[in-house]
Amino acid sequence: MTGLVVVVAVLAAATAFGLWRRARDGRVVEARVDDALLGPDELGEPLGERATLVQFSTAFCQPCRAARATLKHVAADTDGVVHVEIDAEHHLDLVRRLNILRTPTTLVLDGDGRIVRRATGAPRLADVRAALPALRA
Repeated sequence: MTGLVVVVAVLAAATAFGLWRRARDGRVVEARVDDALLGPDELGEPLGERATLVQFSTAFCQPCRAARATLKHVAADTDGVVHVEIDAEHHLDLVRRLNILRTPTTLVLDGDGRIVRRATGAPRLADVRAALPALRA
């Protein structure tokens, strides 16, 4: 009987964790990073005038492919927005500095290179569009 209780408890805990993670995965939230700026030197590409979508990926990450497609689509359809993909395995110093814990992680930078939003997991198209900062006059 004790074994059955343990199995039910483990299944309940795993289900709760799965539901929690699914609800949080891909959500674009306010970034909690210091005021340090990211620039072309760290990213390897120029910043977008309005925003830069920085995606941290790894070679065998399946959700990274979906994130890449979404971010490329937004960058192609929105003036002043560029998409930069960074291989997390080859930029460990930047990964540690920005506290990237899993891939894909997407950072939304404003036109100055300040991190304004962050998403862990593959973000949804509407969430990415809503997270873009307004175009500066």
